[in-house]
Amino acid sequence: MIKKKRKVIVIVSVVVVAVVALGGFSAWSQMRKQAMAMSQNFINTAIVTRGNITSELKASGTLAAKNTYKITSMVEGEILSADFSEGDQVKKGQILYEIDKSGMDSELSGAENSLNRNTSSLEQAKKLFEDSSQKYSGNTYKAQSTGYIKELYIKTGSKVDSGTKIADLYSDRVMKLKVPFLSGDAGTFGKGMTAVITLADTGEQIQGTVDLVSNQEVALTGGRLVRNVTISVQNPGGLTADTKASAAIGNVPGVEDGTFQPDVNNAMEADLPVSVEVETVLVNEGDYVQKGTPLFRMTEKSADDLKKNYTDSMNLAEENAESAKNKLDTTRKNYENYTIKAPISGTVVSKKYKAGDTISKNTSTDSDLAVIYDLSELTFKLPVDELDIHKVKTGQEVTVSAEAFPGKAYKGAVTNVSLESTAANGVSTYPVIITLDNKENLIPGMNVEGIITLAKSENVLVIPAGALIRGDQVYVKDNKVKVGQGDVPAGFRPVKVETGLISAKDVEIKSGLSEGDEVYVAQLDADSSMDSSMDDMGGDPDAENME
Repeated sequence: MIKKKRKVIVIVSVVVVAVVALGGFSAWSQMRKQAMAMSQNFINTAIVTRGNITSELKASGTLAAKNTYKITSMVEGEILSADFSEGDQVKKGQILYEIDKSGMDSELSGAENSLNRNTSSLEQAKKLFEDSSQKYSGNTYKAQSTGYIKELYIKTGSKVDSGTKIADLYSDRVMKLKVPFLSGDAGTFGKGMTAVITLADTGEQIQGTVDLVSNQEVALTGGRLVRNVTISVQNPGGLTADTKASAAIGNVPGVEDGTFQPDVNNAMEADLPVSVEVETVLVNEGDYVQKGTPLFRMTEKSADDLKKNYTDSMNLAEENAESAKNKLDTTRKNYENYTIKAPISGTVVSKKYKAGDTISKNTSTDSDLAVIYDLSELTFKLPVDELDIHKVKTGQEVTVSAEAFPGKAYKGAVTNVSLESTAANGVSTYPVIITLDNKENLIPGMNVEGIITLAKSENVLVIPAGALIRGDQVYVKDNKVKVGQGDVPAGFRPVKVETGLISAKDVEIKSGLSEGDEVYVAQLDADSSMDSSMDDMGGDPDAENME
């Protein structure tokens, strides 16, 4: 507590007591005027003492819930269920509304099917891209079948694209013999079974393997139903297309002879996706080629175009798959919007739609389906002047009072200091969020006042704010000083001080003064001094007069 030495107070108090003893109010009034005149000649001082000092900032606001959420709908439709009521405590994720989503089922199914198709196409495009690296390695086009080149149709400079005839192939290393068997017997045969073949002109027997059993029945002379069985035979060297032979599988003979045909006797056509130009032919007529044998080398530009085709196809497939995925994600999200869940845990303070109501974007009714408050904490916003905002920090203590409960104090703390200002009448303010430690009987919407404790200093040297002059100067009692300095009367010398915490009434002194020093305090208003003196003495002229 700060003690101040006030000579004027003592003198005035004595005068007042004397007047009251006379019992006359007119005497009191006259003496009061005399005391006021006398006070103008007295000097106001204070003693440097030790005490506590607190720097505070005061502002008003309105209480709000920690979190407020208005439930809205992103979709339209009939509300099928709304199993909650106003005042209910709901948990985050709890289902509040179910809206009819039957119309979305086909759309969701279509989006899923589209993604499956595009994913399959992407996998195929990737495989073709990977295979192309091997298929066209060395910028060459390779044979897709095996045989002798009977005739070659390409040369340097030829243009080759899909379906272009490259060569005629022939191979009789393996011969095929097609023999009819009775349909019932053929039904017992299977691929890979051994067959004994007898050559018609020499009677020589060789072995073959069942390659194919036809499912088609054919009627022969006499009404016999037969099915053709194709048998593969390694050519020992004498079999030609004119050679006839019979066949038996197990103990079952064929019903007629068959004629051999070469295994390969066809044209080889290109299967390129784009047209390429032949730079060099790598084979000749009469050459025996196998699957994978390079036939020709294409030009560098043609090779680049070919590779680009596969790259473009893969990239397009990726884009289509990504688009289908996004479409499905959007559809699923929209589908989920038909089930509305509580976004926070809290109390339902308003429910405006019920089961059976229809939500429509074209309606003029309230768009909010419900409102939820999180009442676990209460907060309020204080507008702080731009001159003071730099003093406010998160964590600072706040004393809160509410108009609804006068005399009751609540504790809180600064939980957020915003840098987004609001300007009005040339003054900028910054919102500071205060969170109460205990809400007790407070509810949202109540008007409150918050006092932010900016800083505290305990057991420090303290002087009245009026004793600090020009920022860092205090006048200390010194009877040796005979000449006054400006507004400061004689009897005081200037001392430069180091200040600490400064409040509206007091100043912390860190250096320059000692406890017990008497300092000059700027002159108080005479009326204030007089009234203060009466309060200190317990005097009340009106009360005394009424008695």
